[in-house]
Amino acid sequence: MMFAEIFAPASRYHARVSEGPIARARSALSRGDVLIAYDEALTALEADPDDAEAHFVAALALARAGASERAGDEARRLLARIDTARDVPISLRADAWALIARLAKDAALAATGAERRVGLLRAAELYEEVAERFGGYFSCINAATLRLLVGDIERARELARIAQRLVAADRETDPGADYWREATAAEAALVLGDVDAAQVAVARAAAMSGGDLAVRAVTRHQLCLVCDAIGLDHAMLDELAPPTILHYCGHRIDAPEGSSRFPASMEQQIARQIREFVEARRVGFGYGSLASGADILIAEALLERGAQLHVVLPFEVDEFDRISVSPAGPAWSRRFRFCLAAASTVVQASDSAYMDDDELFGYAGCIAMGHALNRAAFLGAPAEQLAVWDRTGAAGVAGTAHDVAVWRKTGHLSNVIAVDIAKRPVRARSNRRASEREIGSILFSDFRGFSRLRDEQFPAFVHTVMAALAVELGKRESDVRWSNTWGDAIAAVFADVTAAADCALGFHDALADIDLASIGLPADLNLRIGVHAGPVMMITDPVGNRSGYWGRELTRAARIEPRTPEGEVYVTDAFAALVALEPNSPFVTEYVGRVTTAKDFETIPMYRLRRRVVRSVGEAL
Repeated sequence: MMFAEIFAPASRYHARVSEGPIARARSALSRGDVLIAYDEALTALEADPDDAEAHFVAALALARAGASERAGDEARRLLARIDTARDVPISLRADAWALIARLAKDAALAATGAERRVGLLRAAELYEEVAERFGGYFSCINAATLRLLVGDIERARELARIAQRLVAADRETDPGADYWREATAAEAALVLGDVDAAQVAVARAAAMSGGDLAVRAVTRHQLCLVCDAIGLDHAMLDELAPPTILHYCGHRIDAPEGSSRFPASMEQQIARQIREFVEARRVGFGYGSLASGADILIAEALLERGAQLHVVLPFEVDEFDRISVSPAGPAWSRRFRFCLAAASTVVQASDSAYMDDDELFGYAGCIAMGHALNRAAFLGAPAEQLAVWDRTGAAGVAGTAHDVAVWRKTGHLSNVIAVDIAKRPVRARSNRRASEREIGSILFSDFRGFSRLRDEQFPAFVHTVMAALAVELGKRESDVRWSNTWGDAIAAVFADVTAAADCALGFHDALADIDLASIGLPADLNLRIGVHAGPVMMITDPVGNRSGYWGRELTRAARIEPRTPEGEVYVTDAFAALVALEPNSPFVTEYVGRVTTAKDFETIPMYRLRRRVVRSVGEAL
């Protein structure tokens, strides 16, 4: 889950733009911002549905994001267009066919046992067909590596030598720098067992990458496969290693005359330790908030290093400044505004007021952590946490202790810059009133085609279809905080994202087990399900005299479901981030683009939810 957006009053999400959509898409791909690249490709397609390059960029972005099924759909649509078109460049035709081979390779690598071997051989054959049809070293070297992975050493080396000759011929034609050419040279040398030549080519490729982390990630992953196949240490690929992805958090600082868990007298010492840390860890991306003290000091260090700063605020900017920044003095507010303007992205977790509710801080922290983990997964990068912390306090609903506890449950490293407790003045904590809100996972569903039902069909719908969904809710009774129905619509609030995800997909499974036509219902009656996570509050309804959940985030969730294609479960970026925080989660999310929700409520990034399963080799094709 990764996107480059900044808050604006008209919407919680607003993409920064400066060029044409295809140029922006290519630039976003080079930065590793695959979700933005996909959005820009869709923008280009809105203007020209026949834009072949836009179709290719959309498919490539989805493939790099791991959304192989959707990438395959885009690639097939592209091939259908270019097979009948006359103005499509040969290079784009080759890229499109190579993408089909790549998707077959990805599916094969996700499989196990005999299925993996069959899939790798099929992907190798596809790459060889592309090489024979269009020429070029890229498809040839991919075929060589895939042959190596299935143990066909002789054919792998034969293809690697052909790739080397193609690289040499290309150098003669164009002696300038070319990243992919050097990456191919490195891979071919490795397949042939020439480690010294491979290391030289890796160094040349790294120097030519221009900081393009996305292509480095692709290359390093490929070369790691070769290293594993021939028994080489990955250390030889260190020059292609991605930077560290950082989640940061820590104590607020008070004005010089005040007292806090982070005294103002320690600012310079802590700032120095932060700068040393981000340099030593080669941090390239930082995700966190911007409160006075630790947050701003870390943000400033990241910006000074040239790293991308991604800010998640719990609520509106001015209110956050008033509550979490300006109490430390006007200088901190100026520093806050500077970091906010310099950030690559700013996300506002909630557009409702603070209401003395610390749950919002914990919620925003979890979103920042989930975004960091998703970025790290895409780049194959290490993900670490940096906390400026006095190592005291229980892991409640928010705060540094909370963020450290949540992060450590993911199994990733948490680093602490310690605030010296001996030097810390003690100040009594204020007695804040209990929160009226809690963080819940919100499911909304309804049936496409329900309005067509006649009176004689309602008993079957209620007693068979709705009853089956009630059984699914009942299976998770301990995790369901509240549920309600309105005709065909079901709303439910769950204790956590795992229970909500399991129930949403369970609804689809239950409906698939029903032969609708046999009970007199339309065969195309299908579910639409949207899921969100955010703050909700329990209030008694004076009309029905029943307690139920209310709040802005329920409205948001209700607006998602009508835009969900039937048969799918769409979730928000907040939900996707929280899924990423679940250790060994049985669920994954795949980006589907920016969706304008019902009644033009807002335009937000959305994801498709699915179970984490071993993908069969045929799914990508």
